[in-house]
Amino acid sequence: MQRSEEERFYMTCRAAYLSVFRSSLVNITSKDQLCTVLQQAGTNPSQKALDKYWPPGTKRLNFDDFCEILKRENPAESDELMRIFKKFDVNCDGCISHDELSKVLTSTGEKMSPKEVDEIFALADINKDGKLDYAEFCRLFGSTVEQCQTAALEKIEADAKLKKQNFGNQLDSSPQSLEPQPAPETQHRTQLDTTHRKESRSSSRPSSARSRRSSLSTAITMATGGSKSGRLAEPKSLQDWHHTLMKGCFYVEENGMIVSLQYRLHIPQTTSVYLTIQPLNLSQNPEKLSPWMCVDTALYVVTGNETKEDSNLVCFTELRDKESFVWRGELNAGSYLLLPFTTGCRLMKKARKTTTKTVQIVNRDQSGELELTKEFKAALSDIFDVIDLDGNGLLSLEEYNFFEQRTSGEKCDEDAWAVCKENFDTKNNELTRQGFMELNLMEANDREGDPRDLWLTLEAMGYNRSLEMVEACPFVIEVYCQDVKATQQPVQLDSGIKMLNSAVQRSITSKAEAKSLKGHESVLVYTYKGESRISSVIANKSNQKVTVHINNEHSKNCVSSRAMSVFAVEVPARTKMVCQHVMSVNSQQEWTYNCVESIIPSL
Repeated sequence: MQRSEEERFYMTCRAAYLSVFRSSLVNITSKDQLCTVLQQAGTNPSQKALDKYWPPGTKRLNFDDFCEILKRENPAESDELMRIFKKFDVNCDGCISHDELSKVLTSTGEKMSPKEVDEIFALADINKDGKLDYAEFCRLFGSTVEQCQTAALEKIEADAKLKKQNFGNQLDSSPQSLEPQPAPETQHRTQLDTTHRKESRSSSRPSSARSRRSSLSTAITMATGGSKSGRLAEPKSLQDWHHTLMKGCFYVEENGMIVSLQYRLHIPQTTSVYLTIQPLNLSQNPEKLSPWMCVDTALYVVTGNETKEDSNLVCFTELRDKESFVWRGELNAGSYLLLPFTTGCRLMKKARKTTTKTVQIVNRDQSGELELTKEFKAALSDIFDVIDLDGNGLLSLEEYNFFEQRTSGEKCDEDAWAVCKENFDTKNNELTRQGFMELNLMEANDREGDPRDLWLTLEAMGYNRSLEMVEACPFVIEVYCQDVKATQQPVQLDSGIKMLNSAVQRSITSKAEAKSLKGHESVLVYTYKGESRISSVIANKSNQKVTVHINNEHSKNCVSSRAMSVFAVEVPARTKMVCQHVMSVNSQQEWTYNCVESIIPSL
C-alpha cells in the first residue's frame, strides 16, 4: 500500500514515542510521561492541556491516544520560544537571571513552585554562570528534539520488526456482543478512553511459526472504478415518482470520529422505493468538482426505537451509479431511520501544518468599517448551502439550530430568533443567504474585528486556515417513492452512532462468508466485497479476548480506514467488531486487497 500523508504522520509519532519508550506497545502511565513524549514530538503542552488529555481517573494511554493528542498540539517553534523569553528579559541583554525567571514563573500564568523554578534553571543554565542564555537554549532545544527524532526514525528503519509494529484501534468501531440478545457497547472511545495492552511484548508481530499456524490470508483484485454498476436497475419512469431531498454533512471530530445528522423517513403506505446518497458538489466551476466528491458514502435504513441502541437493519445503499450509492426495493408503511455513513478511507483527520498560511477573513474598508473578505463570503455561502438541509434557499430555526449546535454547542430559542428576523434579511420567517452574511458581520463587529471566534466556527465546519473544507464532506440524500410521497426529517440521536456501528457490522456479516483463523476456530473473519470497498469484521466467539495482527503490506493501490498498513486490534470475548475498510487510492487503476490476519499469542 502507498504511504499516505497520514501514515507519514504516524511514523513521526512513533519516532517521538520511541525516544521515550522502548516500544510503541508500551503504555503511557502518567501525566509526566505524556508531557515528556509530547515534548519529544516538538510541542510544548500547557498544564491546562495536559489536564484535559489526562482527566481524573485516567490510568494509561496507548500509542493511538498519543497520536490523536499530537494532532491537536501545535509544534513549539524556536521563534515562538524566543519571543516568550524576550518578554522575561527585562534588561534586554539576551539573558535571564534566576530572579527574573522566578518572578515570572511563580506569579503569573500556571504558577510554579520555587523548587520547580530551581530545577528548570539548573537544566537551562548551560554555562553555569547564573544566567540563562535563551538564544543558545532555544537552539539546543530544537537541535536536541530533532536529534532524538532522527535517531528514533533510524532505529525504526534499521529494525525490521520495529518498522512493522503498529498497534491500536485507529478505526472507531466498538465491539458488539455475540450473545443471543446483542447489546452493543460504546461505538467509540471517549476522548482518552484506553484499551489495555500487553506492555511486555517487543513487537506486535507473532513469531513466523505461530503466524503460519494461526493466520488467514485473503487476496481480492478489484477492477478499475467504473461509474455504473452492472447490476443497477434504475426505474425508467423515475422522473414520475414522488421525490424528496435532504442534505447533510460528515464532520471529522478532534478524536478522528466521523459524525453526521440522522434522518427520520416516514412512508404512509407500502411502495417501491429508490434511495440515493452522494457527496454534494458546491463548486461553481463546472470544469472542477469539489475535492470531496471522491469520498465514499452509504445510507443504512433501520427500524427501532430512537432512544435505544438496538435496531434492525432493513437495507443499505450497496450499488453504485456514478458518485451515487443506491438501493431499490419495497418498503412497508411506517417510520424508518436513515443513517449516513462513510468509511473514513478518504475523509480523515488532517495533521496540523504550521506552514499553512492563514487567510484574512475580515478587514476594514476606506471608511474604517469592518467588512467580510471575498474569500470568507465564499466560504459562508458554501456553509449556507450545507446547512440549508431542505434545499429551499432559506434557513429555518431548526436548520440554524443544527448549525449552532455544531459550532457552539448551543441553541437559538424563539425569542433570539425573533431578534434575528428583526435585524437580518429574512423571507417567510426564515433567514436568507444575505441575512446569514449580515449575522456573521455582526459577530465580527461585536468582537471589534477579532476573528478568533469566527475561526472556531469555520474549523467546526471542517475548514482549515486556508479556507479549504478538508475535514468535512457535504452530502445529499434523495428518496423516490412510486406510489406515495415520503417525508424526511433531520434528527440528532444520542444513540445514532451506536446504531450505525451495529448496522455496518450486520451488513458485513450478512453478506460475507465467515472464515476461521487456523488453529483458532472461534475467531472468525468476515470479508465483504462491495462496489468500491472491501470491509472486514472480526468475531471472537471465545470466552477470552484475542489480539489480531493485520498486515496489508502486499496490497496495491489501496488505502485503509486505519491509515496504516500494519496494525493490531483487540477483540473482547464474545464480541465482534469492524476491523477495517479498504478502498483504492486511484480509482482509475486496478487495485489489490491482500490482507493477512494473525493471532498474537498471549504470554
